[in-house]
Amino acid sequence: MLSRLGTLLQQAVETREPSVDLLEAFTEHWKGITGYYLEATDESTPARQTDIPWRLKQMLDILVYEEKQRPAGETGPCLEYLLQHKVLETLSTLGKAEYPPGMRQQVLLFFSRVLGQVQHPLLHYLNVHRPVQKLLQLSGDRLGSGTEKEEVQFTTILCAKIKQDPTLLAYILEGKSILNEKRAQELEEGAEHPPGAATAASSPPRRDSNLISSLVGLCKSKKSRMALKARENLLLLVGLAQEAAAACLVRSSTLCQLLTGHLCDLYSAVPTCTDPADVLTLERTSWRTQGDAASNGIFPGKESLAAFFGWMDFLDELVMGAHPVVADALTQAVEEKFFQGILQPQLLQIRSELTVLNATAMLTGMVRQICAPPLLHHLVLFLLGPDRHPETPGDSPHPLRTQLIDRCNHLSEEISLASLQLFELLLQKPHEHVAHSLALRNLETRGYLQRSPPVPDERGPPELDPDEDGLDLEEDPYFTDGFPEASFRMAKKPLPGPAPPGKGQVSEVVSSFLCLVPEEAKTSSCMEEGGYDTYIHDALGMVQACRASAAPWGWPHAPRPLDTCPPEGVFYEGHFLKVLFDRMSRVLDQVTSVLSRLAAFPHPHLHEYLLDPYLSLAPGCRSLFSVLVRVMGDLMQRLQRVPHFRAKLLLVRQQLMGLVPGEQMDHMMLFKGVVVLEEFCKELAAIALVKGPPEGPP
Repeated sequence: MLSRLGTLLQQAVETREPSVDLLEAFTEHWKGITGYYLEATDESTPARQTDIPWRLKQMLDILVYEEKQRPAGETGPCLEYLLQHKVLETLSTLGKAEYPPGMRQQVLLFFSRVLGQVQHPLLHYLNVHRPVQKLLQLSGDRLGSGTEKEEVQFTTILCAKIKQDPTLLAYILEGKSILNEKRAQELEEGAEHPPGAATAASSPPRRDSNLISSLVGLCKSKKSRMALKARENLLLLVGLAQEAAAACLVRSSTLCQLLTGHLCDLYSAVPTCTDPADVLTLERTSWRTQGDAASNGIFPGKESLAAFFGWMDFLDELVMGAHPVVADALTQAVEEKFFQGILQPQLLQIRSELTVLNATAMLTGMVRQICAPPLLHHLVLFLLGPDRHPETPGDSPHPLRTQLIDRCNHLSEEISLASLQLFELLLQKPHEHVAHSLALRNLETRGYLQRSPPVPDERGPPELDPDEDGLDLEEDPYFTDGFPEASFRMAKKPLPGPAPPGKGQVSEVVSSFLCLVPEEAKTSSCMEEGGYDTYIHDALGMVQACRASAAPWGWPHAPRPLDTCPPEGVFYEGHFLKVLFDRMSRVLDQVTSVLSRLAAFPHPHLHEYLLDPYLSLAPGCRSLFSVLVRVMGDLMQRLQRVPHFRAKLLLVRQQLMGLVPGEQMDHMMLFKGVVVLEEFCKELAAIALVKGPPEGPP
């Protein structure tokens, strides 16, 4: 019975002649809203408790219904009334007044729904984009004010419209078009700006809030979902393909200044008491999951660190996906305001070791975080300078590079380790200038090689630095006695065969590195550990990664022929390799990781200089192998003076592996050095095996 009654009622409604005039209803609802301000007596009544939200909803429904009843592109009388009577202009003023309380929220909702549901292009009209600009000036000025959700919805609709038609960006940012004024003149007589006739009233000064400043403000929201959506909208805007839109974004907004300024603020907010070790061990932060990472606070300052590195990650992705015009402008702003303005003074600091340590740790975190090629390029040049010509001793055209390299062998072990970790991470970045600036620029002419062929019978171990004190290792009983005849002698004199002078077969190169440590000083076999083959898997991964990075760099496959290399006066390995080699003679630590990374690169000169034990070195030159020979000789001399050194060596290895509790003993650094050197030689042997023989002519 009830269903039949419902059917009859439905039929009655459908057959009834439409008696409601849409325009009349629309104007009635609008007059009802404006009439409220004439009749209301209680100014404290919230807007949601009045009939304003209902009337706005009715006006929206009428606009949507009217559009559906008309042919596509035709404007109905209600939409004409909205535009000609400046309804949106009035609503934006009411929203600014925030009367009744909560009116701004209702206005934002109405704007979002009208722009989102009405299909007719609206933002070209002066009486639409001007009130939109006014609303944007109110957005983001009071974080946590209760309208963040509506502001995000509003800006999301605007960004979606701009993505569909990038020419709209100029209307919203500048109040004028940069391409076409035709569509904007359909309904308004003289209301739309003619080309180039923007007035002060409709084109707000750049210092005022606009879409960009609103989005950046919302990016700082404590509500992670709001901040995430605002950042996604910014990514959408900077990725616009039209060059005119990208230029407008840079010219007519403070995008770069706002983004970089927030980066500087977040950096300054990191507590000075934050442990640099915590910074170095912090995992790479993603801006999309930043809130989750910061909530699991394990150490003081983690939330501030997560906020900074999360924003850095966001800027990195922003540059990665931005139009080149925007990417270049943003990268330039980051370099000038942050790299040079804030980081450089701290990194050049020499009085406060804590400041240096904190700045180095933060810089290492940034190197780990940055992947966008333009941003990485500016960072690399900021740290290492643009010079590509061979270095000369004492030459320091780039003070920051000099300071950072010198700190790899600093009196403070903490600063040394942090600096070495920085360079190890830099060498992992896919940028050719890093390896070139640090090492290759000085190896281009192969000045480390002896030009005149040595006499075969007199060929001995690699040339040693004549300035270094100590016994000649060829005459040092501590150095030679511990080596089996078939091992050390192989490193001293190459086996006869087809290999040209200065080159060895892969097996001979591997044996040379493995035989550097005498059997009596080796402890890995006592622990039932594998030989160098345990490093092959890691070496293969590192070599493949280096080859993948270097593939687009155009490196040669064979060394440069010596007859095309101009003769050098005195070979200089460069500041970086000099500091690393000098440090190896004092302490073996993370310096081995940096050298391993350099040795894994596929450039033939690096391979030759770091992995070929059979080089005929020029007088006064040293290579990695010759440095290792001297270091091992020094360690063996000192070991022979320690009673029962083999048992103590074994105990230290067990401690380093965590098999026994650590305890202090005499000569601890000596024993650690021997263990580390043994492992380093095994790693170099594995890298040499994976890379294969050097190619090309001597």
